[in-house]
Amino acid sequence: MGTFSEYLEKQFNFPALTQERKRQLARIAQIRSRTKKREVLVMAANLRTANVPSGIDYSDLLPMSDQLSNLEPEARALDLILETPGGSGEVAEQIVRTLRDRFEDIAVIVPGWAKSAGTIMAMAADDILMGPMSALGPIDAQITWQGRVFSAHAFLEGLRKIKEEVDQTKTLNMAYYPILQAISPGDIEHAQNALDFAKVLVMDWLSTFKFKNWTLRETSGTSVTEADKRNRAESIATELCNQSRWKTHGRSIRLSDLHGLKLRITDYSKDADLNDAVQRYYTLLQMTFETGVYKVFETQKSQIIRFVQPAAPPPVVQGQPDDGMVAMFEVACPKCRSMSKVQANLGQPQPIERGCLPYPKDDRLVCPNCKSLIDLSVHRAQIEAQARRPVIA
Repeated sequence: MGTFSEYLEKQFNFPALTQERKRQLARIAQIRSRTKKREVLVMAANLRTANVPSGIDYSDLLPMSDQLSNLEPEARALDLILETPGGSGEVAEQIVRTLRDRFEDIAVIVPGWAKSAGTIMAMAADDILMGPMSALGPIDAQITWQGRVFSAHAFLEGLRKIKEEVDQTKTLNMAYYPILQAISPGDIEHAQNALDFAKVLVMDWLSTFKFKNWTLRETSGTSVTEADKRNRAESIATELCNQSRWKTHGRSIRLSDLHGLKLRITDYSKDADLNDAVQRYYTLLQMTFETGVYKVFETQKSQIIRFVQPAAPPPVVQGQPDDGMVAMFEVACPKCRSMSKVQANLGQPQPIERGCLPYPKDDRLVCPNCKSLIDLSVHRAQIEAQARRPVIA
């Protein structure tokens, strides 16, 4: 039986899902600490949910800093499990510098995707661990011009081709006039700076961290110089920025592609125990995202979780664990817009307060006004994450 099928059969509530995720994180830390004590930190986003800020952005700095404070102060080695569609390169740089200020040895584990700015972060690691289904992505900067987002490399390449055509024909095609009139020297400089930003970061980080222990060439056995490291880093960074090679910014760059770029990647699937722990954690992470979560920052013992917010205010949990806890919240019917107040009991049954509807067993509330079904699964996940107890329906 596959791992996903196994977990589906167990029908985890949110606290049990969280507990099992923590158990697999502990396994990963234990396996990875065979030769050196390592801490594990997760920065993950739901890549399937639309209209939420799933990319790396400024708001990620505080939860990352918070979760870092929960790691052992004396720890000097870190495994960062990364799942992201990309985002702000500037924020990615700040996160990397924060991690590098604290840890001497950093590995990035990519069980799924770490695209764009996520790839930039991975290039700052001493080691990158991927599996057969893992993927990084091109790092060609994306810029906004006249309301459209596209590759800075493609923008500059288009201008270069126009110039070549003019040099050859000694005339400018009339079709180019409106395009060129809308472009300022500042637009060109901005595109070039954006492209250089990612390239320079990757060059510096690869030569400083990834290649720091590269002393001998495998084929010839000759010594590797600092210039050799810099040249290899520049070659890899240039190819990762090469939009002409990858064609689209969302293209998946797999293990074989990275080996072709002469970048050594550790295939964690070669270690059966580690592969099992990583794949189980990743499956549980994806199941967590199905509860309305769109970002997870966590360690073995703590977490900060961001939910897709329902239309109503978040549930308010009341009471004490020993005496019984309840959560009260209001929900709007998506069809008739009438409001209903719902009471969810936590851990043990409680009397339903006047004016409240009991939380339904199947997470589907029947609207008292129009009889439509209202999905409360996101509310359940929020309540159970906040109270760390299951809802008793």
